[in-house]
Amino acid sequence: MFGHAATIRLGPIEPGGSPQRGTAMSTVEPVEDWTSDFEIFDEEFVNDPYPIWKDLRDSGCPFARTERRQTTFMPTTFEGVRDIAGNVEEWSSHSVSVTPTPISYDDDGNRLRSIISSDAPHHMPERQLMLPFFAPKAIEKYREHTQELCRELIRGFIEDGHADFAGDYARQIPPRIIAAILGIDPDRSNEFTEWVQGALELGLQDPEVREHYSEIIRNFFVDEIKDRMENPGDDLISFLLSAEIDGEPVPMPVIRGNVGLMLIAGIDTTWSSIGSALWHLATHPEDRQRLVDEPELIPTAVEEFLRAYAPVTMARVASKDTKLGTQEVRKGDRVMLTFPAANRDPEVFEDPEEIIIDRQKNRHVAFGSGVHRCLGSNLARMEMTIAITEMLAMIPEFTCAEPDEVTWAGGQVRGPRYLPVVFPNRTAL
Repeated sequence: MFGHAATIRLGPIEPGGSPQRGTAMSTVEPVEDWTSDFEIFDEEFVNDPYPIWKDLRDSGCPFARTERRQTTFMPTTFEGVRDIAGNVEEWSSHSVSVTPTPISYDDDGNRLRSIISSDAPHHMPERQLMLPFFAPKAIEKYREHTQELCRELIRGFIEDGHADFAGDYARQIPPRIIAAILGIDPDRSNEFTEWVQGALELGLQDPEVREHYSEIIRNFFVDEIKDRMENPGDDLISFLLSAEIDGEPVPMPVIRGNVGLMLIAGIDTTWSSIGSALWHLATHPEDRQRLVDEPELIPTAVEEFLRAYAPVTMARVASKDTKLGTQEVRKGDRVMLTFPAANRDPEVFEDPEEIIIDRQKNRHVAFGSGVHRCLGSNLARMEMTIAITEMLAMIPEFTCAEPDEVTWAGGQVRGPRYLPVVFPNRTAL
């Protein structure tokens, strides 16, 4: 069911330039033993990690280990992932990247801190501050905008009879919705996506590229924050500038950290989720046709796509010496919260390798677990549901043109980056 495909890589850049599609980023040493020397950038793992996780579970390995880059552990079970996510006493969130990356600071030496990279006592008050902005009622005001955006994107290629559903469609939706929430220019969505890919995708293996794009994002929001101070609106940046925690203004490093997080987390994760769902429908005609015939089933199918193709892996850092199963963990060691692996655990999910679009018992952890569970889950669900609904309404019949040419990104966020699809020519509505 899960075929291998060639891995896409963003190529080298010059300052001010763009990552180039299809250029090899770097080579990695082959893996001889996944239990003791795993490699998350291995081509086989990026393209299809599920058989590897299954083999590790079946061989009795609940926690794989590697010394590449830094001592890092990789849980393969639902229980292992959930227990670490809930253990805030022994596992810190101050560094959530799956590879060691530098901490960002402002010019005064203050750490830029977001809600996903903060521990107690800061985390909960800052999270509660932002929760109302992403509550179900709050995101409803973006529903019509999302619907019309999806229809407009489809109109752009519906008469061609072919499209790249990853680049032409899935990639285009989240940055424009996040732009509306942040009050930033939606016409710069391609730039935003490039920045996020550079910082979060290519940058995980190339520190120079990561810093290049991270600096662009930091500087962009410095200017946006200055603008909101003079011209406040009803966007998230303006809200944070006027908000208080315990009677005090929100610290500027917290504002900067969280608006940067919204751009990064709000684009790549949902883009990947939409793309994975469309890849499934383009390669499983029986599921596509059933959703065409039963559109009321789409929200249930979305939950199954989230379970089966959960895009995000986060990390935690040991705040003290501890243990994972029988393995010793030293303070500073890293662990990957492999939510995609947890969602395929047969101890929790019946027939976990099967994608069952009307699955009823589905308590997946695609949005994380514990106090750091994804703040934007309601928004992501809304975008996914509308993206699939509008696609099936306007182009009910489509298929993957060249399955072997589909390319995937991996590491922190996994999803298709090139998804060639063909369909009967239709007149734009």
